Amino acid sequence: MRLILVGGPASGKTTVGQLLAEAWQCPFVDTDHLIAINAGMSIPEIFAQQGESGFREQETEALKLALQTDSCVLATGGGIIKKPENRALLKQELQVVYLEVSVATQLLRTEGDTSRPLLLGQDRQAILEHLFAERDSRYREVATLVVDANQEASHVIAEINHTLAKRT
Repeated sequence: MRLILVGGPASGKTTVGQLLAEAWQCPFVDTDHLIAINAGMSIPEIFAQQGESGFREQETEALKLALQTDSCVLATGGGIIKKPENRALLKQELQVVYLEVSVATQLLRTEGDTSRPLLLGQDRQAILEHLFAERDSRYREVATLVVDANQEASHVIAEINHTLAKRT
């Protein structure tokens, strides 16, 4: 079984994904990490040199590559659902978990974080509200499970494990 995590910035995709993979004793892949490795530069550097469109192209390639691996937990970047091609790939998967998080929680979790290019604008709250309005329905479109990610990672993991156990 493969589990894919989607959600907005600071929803806990990487943290929850790493902890799940460790608990399940299986490989973990993060598409943002794959992109940075393949490009030989950080995500902010990619945005600065190639813009968001260049990054999104690399994101699609990273998703395709990740789906070919034997990873059982895959964390995606927050904007992975922007492209119809990516949504189509995600819809083919059996377990896609949307880590739904409030803007208030995102603001707390991203305080002082300079590693997220889309949040470097003047008003992080307005940016996060816009991203939620733009993306929420797309996350729901690809998700087979929606989990409240405003809570501690351990609670998110417990909810995922409990729901998956009921499905099998």
